Amino acid sequence: MEEEENQGRRRGSQVGRRRNVDRHRHSRGKNLLEDYFIPTALYSDVDFRRRFRMQPHLFNKVMHDICNYDAYFVQKCDAAGVLGLLPEQKLTAVIRMLAYGASADQNCPTALQGDYGNRKGQKSIILEAVASFDTWVWHAFFGVAGAQNDLNVLGQSPVFNDVLSGQGPNITYQVNNTVYQTGYYLADGIYPRWTTFVKSIPNPQSQKQKLFATYQEGYRKDVERCFGILQAQWLIVRGAARMFDEEILRSIMMTCIILHNMIVEDEYDYDAGDVYEPDPMNTALTRIYERPMGPNGEPFEPEPLVSDDHIMTRMIDRYTEMQSSYIHERRQLDLMEYL
Repeated sequence: MEEEENQGRRRGSQVGRRRNVDRHRHSRGKNLLEDYFIPTALYSDVDFRRRFRMQPHLFNKVMHDICNYDAYFVQKCDAAGVLGLLPEQKLTAVIRMLAYGASADQNCPTALQGDYGNRKGQKSIILEAVASFDTWVWHAFFGVAGAQNDLNVLGQSPVFNDVLSGQGPNITYQVNNTVYQTGYYLADGIYPRWTTFVKSIPNPQSQKQKLFATYQEGYRKDVERCFGILQAQWLIVRGAARMFDEEILRSIMMTCIILHNMIVEDEYDYDAGDVYEPDPMNTALTRIYERPMGPNGEPFEPEPLVSDDHIMTRMIDRYTEMQSSYIHERRQLDLMEYL
């Protein structure tokens, strides 16, 4: 009786169960290698770049690093002693899902529709990003519900945490014979008049104001180009998401951004001549992304916000300085004169 009960609970290969489907993974893996990954591959590097979104040598570097990081991507034998999928097959499946999108559920959960509905009536999650002229993403903050505006996102973003903690880059530059020591981002009109922003001029009247607005709004398009490239290269970030866990969505977004930055670093020709007008908002005196060093030569350690149950006033002072509208307006006037 006991043996019959054990047989009733037994699972796996037994008479009467449906047979496994042979998906010919070994021959498919061989075909994949012959199509893309051997010196005499069927398809060219141009075809590889279009389908995998990167050059073959970069794909191999990513595959090597990810195999060292996660044993899942290494080819292993299963319980029956049969070799599993090749690393190339596994990573190709990942890239295909990111580049062409995964099957999605078009419906947003009812409980979240109010929070995630944007002004266009669509359900979305906001990505805040800082990008440079080459579309390299220097900062990304993802996860705020789509119903919120830029100021709400800024209030939750860690974009200025390094500045407030004293770890911001040492920057010194001169504009119109005035020396400044605070960096800035180009932003649109909704952002506050802080020292960390340079905004355009609404309804410019004079020729200098019009020229300044043209330059500011033109260079601000770099981040728009970055968003466009991200959505064109990685379709999964613009389609409906079937995975409602924000951590999974955040991991997908950050993965696409990291891959985007790796591709930019690999393919952008920084030595090529500038085909655009020189950037009038950068000067030869600018020094950026130098981590502050302490008097002993070690990296500077920021002050904690709370120490011994007391709020550190220096961080509060930095926040007050960052909100100075006087420096914001003075620098805007200097930039107009400099142009």
